[in-house]
Amino acid sequence: MAKDCVVHKNKADSKAVTTSLTTKWASTPLLLEASEFLAEESQEMFWDFVEANQNIKGEHDGSLNAYYDLIVKRASALLSTVQLNMLKFSLSLRAYSATVHSFQQIASNEPPPSGCSAFFNVHGEKSCDTEKLSALMETAAERPKPYLFKSDHRFPGSNPDTPVVILYAEIGSSDFTMFHQLMLSKVNKGLATYVLRHYLSPSSRRVYLSGYGVELAIKNQEYKAKDDTQVQGAEVNATLMGENDPVDEVQGFLFGKLKTLYPELKEQLKELRKHLVESTNEMAPLKVWQMQDLSFQTAARILAAPSSDALNVMRDLSQNFPTKARSITQTVVSSEIRKEMEENQKVRGTLGLQPGDSALFINGLHIDLDTQDIFRYTHTDTYRHTHTHTHLQTQTHTHLQTQTHTHLQTQTRYGSWPYNVQELLRPTFPGVIRQIRKNFHNLVVILDPTHESSAELLNVAEMFYSNNIPLRIGLVFVVSDVDEIDGMEDAGVALLRAFNYIREELDAPAAFDTIISMFNRVPSGGKLSVGDVVKVLEKKFPYVEVSSILGPDSTYDDNRKEGRGYYMQTGVGPLPVVMYNGMPYQREQLDPEELETVTMHKILETTSFYQRAVYMGELATDQDVVDFIMTQPNVVPRINPRILSTARTYLDLSNTNNHFIDEYARFLFLDSKEKSTAVANNDGYIRPVTFWVVGDFDQPSGRQLLYDAIRHMKTSNNVRLGLINNPSDSPSKENSHVARAIWASMQTQTANNAKNYITKLAKEETAKALETGADVTHPVFLSFLQGMDVALFKSAFEGPKFDFLLSHAVYCRDVLKLGKGQRAVISNGRVKEGEVFNQDDFLLLESIILKTSGERIKSKVQQFGVEEDRASDLVMKIDSLLSSQPKGEARIEHAFADDRYSAVKIRPTEGEVYFDMVAVVDPVTRDAQKLAPLLLVLKKLVNVNLRVFMNCQSKLSDLPLKSFYRYVLEPEVLFQTDGSFSPGPLAKFLDMPQTPLFTLNLNTPESWMVESIRTRYDLDNIYLEEVDSIVAAEYELEHLLLEGHCFDVSTGQPPRGLQFTLGTPSNPVIVDTIVMANLGYFQLKANPGAWILKLRGGRSDEIYKIYSHDGTDSPADADDLIVVLNNFKSRIIKVKVQKRPEKFSEELLSDGTQENDSGFWESLTRCLSLRFTGGVKTEESKQEKDDVINIFSLASGHLYERFLRIMMLSVLKNTKTPVKFWFLKNYLSPAFKEFIPYMAEQYGFQYELVQYKWPRWLHQQTEKQRIIWGYKILFLDVLFPLSVDKFLFVDADQIVRTDLKELRDFDLEGAPYGYTPFCESRREMDGFRFWKSGYWASHLAGRKYHISALYVVDLKRFRKIAAGDRLRGQYQGLSQDPNSLSNLDQDLPNNMIHQVPIKSLPQEWLWCETWCDDNSKKKAKTIDLCNNPQTKEPKLQAAVRIVAEWSDYDQEIKRLQNRVQERGAENHTTQKDKPGTYKLSKKRTFSGLCLLKFICKNQNNLTDHHCKGFKHVSHACSMNHKQLMFGAAG
Repeated sequence: MAKDCVVHKNKADSKAVTTSLTTKWASTPLLLEASEFLAEESQEMFWDFVEANQNIKGEHDGSLNAYYDLIVKRASALLSTVQLNMLKFSLSLRAYSATVHSFQQIASNEPPPSGCSAFFNVHGEKSCDTEKLSALMETAAERPKPYLFKSDHRFPGSNPDTPVVILYAEIGSSDFTMFHQLMLSKVNKGLATYVLRHYLSPSSRRVYLSGYGVELAIKNQEYKAKDDTQVQGAEVNATLMGENDPVDEVQGFLFGKLKTLYPELKEQLKELRKHLVESTNEMAPLKVWQMQDLSFQTAARILAAPSSDALNVMRDLSQNFPTKARSITQTVVSSEIRKEMEENQKVRGTLGLQPGDSALFINGLHIDLDTQDIFRYTHTDTYRHTHTHTHLQTQTHTHLQTQTHTHLQTQTRYGSWPYNVQELLRPTFPGVIRQIRKNFHNLVVILDPTHESSAELLNVAEMFYSNNIPLRIGLVFVVSDVDEIDGMEDAGVALLRAFNYIREELDAPAAFDTIISMFNRVPSGGKLSVGDVVKVLEKKFPYVEVSSILGPDSTYDDNRKEGRGYYMQTGVGPLPVVMYNGMPYQREQLDPEELETVTMHKILETTSFYQRAVYMGELATDQDVVDFIMTQPNVVPRINPRILSTARTYLDLSNTNNHFIDEYARFLFLDSKEKSTAVANNDGYIRPVTFWVVGDFDQPSGRQLLYDAIRHMKTSNNVRLGLINNPSDSPSKENSHVARAIWASMQTQTANNAKNYITKLAKEETAKALETGADVTHPVFLSFLQGMDVALFKSAFEGPKFDFLLSHAVYCRDVLKLGKGQRAVISNGRVKEGEVFNQDDFLLLESIILKTSGERIKSKVQQFGVEEDRASDLVMKIDSLLSSQPKGEARIEHAFADDRYSAVKIRPTEGEVYFDMVAVVDPVTRDAQKLAPLLLVLKKLVNVNLRVFMNCQSKLSDLPLKSFYRYVLEPEVLFQTDGSFSPGPLAKFLDMPQTPLFTLNLNTPESWMVESIRTRYDLDNIYLEEVDSIVAAEYELEHLLLEGHCFDVSTGQPPRGLQFTLGTPSNPVIVDTIVMANLGYFQLKANPGAWILKLRGGRSDEIYKIYSHDGTDSPADADDLIVVLNNFKSRIIKVKVQKRPEKFSEELLSDGTQENDSGFWESLTRCLSLRFTGGVKTEESKQEKDDVINIFSLASGHLYERFLRIMMLSVLKNTKTPVKFWFLKNYLSPAFKEFIPYMAEQYGFQYELVQYKWPRWLHQQTEKQRIIWGYKILFLDVLFPLSVDKFLFVDADQIVRTDLKELRDFDLEGAPYGYTPFCESRREMDGFRFWKSGYWASHLAGRKYHISALYVVDLKRFRKIAAGDRLRGQYQGLSQDPNSLSNLDQDLPNNMIHQVPIKSLPQEWLWCETWCDDNSKKKAKTIDLCNNPQTKEPKLQAAVRIVAEWSDYDQEIKRLQNRVQERGAENHTTQKDKPGTYKLSKKRTFSGLCLLKFICKNQNNLTDHHCKGFKHVSHACSMNHKQLMFGAAG
């Protein structure tokens, strides 16, 4: 347990910034979070932990610290040391808080019975009265069973046929103990299936999160953008400072130690520290020559530190680089460091790493530093993920029994093609298929000619052939092999004989062409008939008697039996089958269009494999390519879907115990892991591949499986065999003769004698004799009792004890989950169920295990020098453990020239298992700022062998890092001395320089949407000289993102404009979204819980239906998809949709279709609200919708929010039509969001706050200003609901002087948007008009360059021509170059002017003093406060000078703000609303329309003009006045 001392702020100290992030939901108990960690390890572990902590609340002194210590102590009994450290880390991250809260959301949807702190649900009936449980269970069968989620906790051993009882309770509470004991009694009697879900009492405390980064970036102050309004309001709680920071080093002085050594000098040390900090933090600019070597000099400073301190030094230097840079320039870099780094960089190039790049490898796995998702690494399993298995797409040699009609190496039609394999290395255009006369690509079609799909498949093959695709095509006709059936009565036999005849008479291509002609006669959906074959033969060979070819005397039966035999031997499954180089296609890939696409893709994909082989010298021109394919390690002789399927069950064999299955009473009470180990302890044979054969050996099917296994075992030196009897009936002495005989031989005889005996016992005549009661010494057995100890065998066989049979039966039922008598084969812990399994399949299974993992593990185990028995067990257990892990990416072998001078090395603790970590980093990059704290935490969590290689850049011309950074991450929960939680976790920027202007950014995991909820200061413009002491910023995790990709199965394209909704059973539409054409991407905002995803009612649901889905929690055939969000990790789903048959010709987006979906009310918007709990949607007719002008704008920072309010006021003063403002919520301050409802109330407008998370696949911007520019242009098609036809964008720093209805109604003449061109009338600015020369002049080709401060968008046209998707595509390509799109929001549309046309608006729509002359000002309809590159005049100063009415507007807004503050103070004092006021409640909010309707009826201070246009909402406001008053309903 770690302690954290908190020292309160001192105003004399240096200035600081702190940041915290909390959840939106209430705090969750650590006990429940710990239980979820254990559940992820295993359900048995979860229930053991629950059992141990039933009464935990009464077992400690009541402090949070003692509570935590007891949780950790109880968990330590179940976890290893590393797992326990990971648990502490998870609790520090609060990683499982979301999991616990997801159950709370599920419970709220029940809803819970009133007055119950715990309750049970029996098939929909709920109660907390224990006496009612039995009655509810008795009637449960009358009601449907509840839906159980994958994350639910089912009590092991529950009878699945019994009623499902879901208990909602808090583990450790007194109520839980009572309910839990009651449920155990029901389960033990076999009466119930017991499911536990967490259910908590309400709490006011929130969860403080960590696992995110905070950046304090230095802003460019070329143009002053700071508000001069004084910061007001109560100071946020900021007692979060600490002088006793772990690294309290200033210019080499360790003040933490000095204060300890010299406590009497505390005040003097404080003054010295302050002086040194102020002198250190001077950020005088560096000259270019001083910056050139900064990367190497920083590395040298880190490498000079002792290895134990090096990571701390790296963290300090990288995270505080702007203030450290000057002192770093004094560092001398040795030639050894430079030389070694350069040598390593040459080697590192093979990993794709260039100088300045960063990477992290844990046990060879590449960890993506860009995703910023520490929650992926809260289990040790994460680091074990390995590719011990290659893809099990088997390749089989297919040319033996195929009718091959294209042979690239011999047929004359390919004679002009080159033959040399070196041709593969010749450069070509991307996507070009190389025509080389070698059999690189082989397509085998196995089909029944009479099947209805055969015609389509052969047509695809014919298309490849006729288009000269370099593809060797072979056909296997699977027809009747009964000799009596001839071609005159069976179409399949007729086709085969006809093919063989024509091939003999002419050649294979001619035969192929002829059978295509035969299939061309078959009507669509029909089957080939004998008549079709006869007609074509008679036409092509008029002088030949057809019956001689097809009839009973035909001699053209070549390969008739062989074709069927080959098909059966390969085991490829139901016909038809298509294989490319021996790899069978999936069933869904056999659709003709899909088959063509997939085959072409495979050809291109395989070409790169061949290119590498040729380049490495593995494939030469004189080699047979098919033979080369056959030597590849993933080639197998046979295909069995049960073996090759990646979906399989694994046994946990990681336990070690001394239990055995012949002690049934003890075996019965072991958990699953211990039972598996007990079964393994009875396995006596030794080899690297262990098969456990499961079956009822007293039944013929079980004995056949056993016989095939033993026959295979006799042919292999790699296999050992274990036998598990799974009886069809309850085990008894009478029905287990064979099983007992097998067991007796294994217990009493040598391995070889037992193997021979069991082989003969598996034969039917022997088993029958034994079953009839024959004595084991009967003459029928004498032939194979030789060499055996018969007396000992007979004693064991006839003994009264058969506990092993009972243990086997329980094991098959409880652990393997098999039905009675069901057969299975377990290979090194992998469970393969199935009835069809022969000797060939055992060979296939063995070869796969040996090639993918067995041989490698065996070679490692042999190095340990353990005895053979233990070695075989070890191979089996390691293979089972590794194979059961989710398959990640392949491990990377990284080699470096040397690590003597240029790497930090931290050695692992000797004698313990360790993780091998390799980091490559440039210490003056953003990656270094994140990586150093991450490595420090990982070093505390696990035993590591860590090497950090410096990867520096030379000849820098600019300061490489212009920001301070903190990564909020602790290895365990921190407590104060009184046993309570330490404040935070927090990001603390201590001793910050006071002269720069800073902007604060959060760097969170991809799926988080956070917002600033509380701060006095402008976080976009932090100027510490004007701050008392601390800028404290509080953020909240507002949403977790559900992301997805959607495609139309018919076209393979994304269904643009399709809408999805997300909700619950009681509230089906809480959030919604629109599908993009880019990757079919969509995103939905949610929070932990179970959600229902469906197509939005309206056109989306009318035209489309859900076809299939992946990554959801629903059954495959569900129409409404259930998605459970129960952790902080990213969740991405895939949905395929299909048009309804009657709507096949309709489109979602069309100019002639009116879209009435209001859309996005709850998801992308929050109308008048900061907290949404419900609301009434408005249905707008076309006429009413046109009567509202939609205006979109965005702002960041107090100054631009001040401009924004003034812009809004100027619009309202000049526009007679009702207005609706749309604001981007992402960057608005808490102050703006709190004030805007009052402004809406005063001036009578509607507004909505829209949000969109920058998609992870779209190139990320790092500067806040460029991110905001991106939002102005990149997401316009998905930010607004389909019901919005048109909107205007007006920059925050504009003043409007006219009615904007004129601009809304402006004819764009078919263009999707209209922009105003840059003014050109102010001639003295000609030197700054960059678009007049160079790239822009040639690109625009006489067109004008347009400014992005004001534009109008026709959203219907914009979506129709996929403008948003085109803009994002162009952005993705251009933004990779840091020198492109310098003014992103206007460069991008101007760059795309040829693909997405711009309608030029008349010049008077935007006047800007910088570019327009004074004479044109009087015509200006809007005035924009553009920056002036010549004068650099501050915006506030320019606003007052240029716009006469600006100051009046400013003062009017300030008067309203003062009234609101006074009203807030009065409300705070009296706790009551005065008449005529509308207090914002966080509990309930309503649409601006409803509020205005009420205000218009009841307030005298509003004019008729303000109320105009809101009559159509009366039906949405049919509530009494008390409900509509803000605060009254709360």
